[in-house]
Amino acid sequence: MPRLFKKAALIIFLIASAMVPVLAWDDVGHKITAYIAWQSMSPRARENVIKILRAAPEDSHLAAFYKSYGSEPEDTRKREYFMLVSTWADIVRDRAFENRYKKYHKGPWHYSDTFWRQADGKAQILTRFEEGGQGVTRLFESEKILRDAGSSNAEKAIAIGWIMHIGGDIHQPLHASARVTDLEPKGDQGGNLFLLTPQGTARENQVNLHWFWDSIVGRNIPLRGETCERGYIEPIAQNMMKKYPYSKMQNRLSLGKYDSWQAESFKLNPTMVYSPDLIRGQLPPAKYRKNAFRVAEEQLALAGYRLGETLNRIFDN
Repeated sequence: MPRLFKKAALIIFLIASAMVPVLAWDDVGHKITAYIAWQSMSPRARENVIKILRAAPEDSHLAAFYKSYGSEPEDTRKREYFMLVSTWADIVRDRAFENRYKKYHKGPWHYSDTFWRQADGKAQILTRFEEGGQGVTRLFESEKILRDAGSSNAEKAIAIGWIMHIGGDIHQPLHASARVTDLEPKGDQGGNLFLLTPQGTARENQVNLHWFWDSIVGRNIPLRGETCERGYIEPIAQNMMKKYPYSKMQNRLSLGKYDSWQAESFKLNPTMVYSPDLIRGQLPPAKYRKNAFRVAEEQLALAGYRLGETLNRIFDN
């Protein structure tokens, strides 16, 4: 295939994909992390988590997602429900359910940005900025609720939804970053203002760096044919667990140290995300795309192990 045709095809694919709403790690990424977490959880922890989730407040619709019927084994239904729960914090963005949206949607909870400026390939941390999201704070708060004997199961169900979602989000490097430049003096909003399409591109056709990382799994391993979601996600997650087994990751878990999770994710930005071969207004080259997917796979696996063991510590104690 001629190089020019390949490049044109990639541009068309990226623009078409960019028209899909961006929701942090997208649904595929969150469900992969949840699948890995589920595999790491003990039977007792799983049962306790599902029991609590089914006691969620009715207006959250969280409990309604559980499928209590069907030909699938009950364990499969529970696992798929748990995986869906990891996306609940994005589901409630839907303004069509106005009351749910007003009560449960919390935009600043999805990220914890460190403001920084790039200098000679290194990060110069900037402290004059105050608002950088509440992700880390909410992770600590969620665990506090889950450990509090005085918290109701309804409160704990919402906390599980948030800890599963934010715990995944914080491993996406751009959910920990706000790079300051002359063009973005107040930060680039986690790469949302860093465009990969040429200046002057119509807004509806623009592609930004944040979206590039959010949607990285689906672009590298596209869903084909009539493959069901389970048949698509499970092999991807299993392959990531094979590449990055728990035995090689367990010394990195830092359970309960959510600020350390954020700091570790942030450190990927000056070297792996905003690397020298990333040029504003241009699609990333093949080497960048390959390395970005490798980083994303490791981050998704690490998030899954961390969240699974976090729930084990709380619900199998």
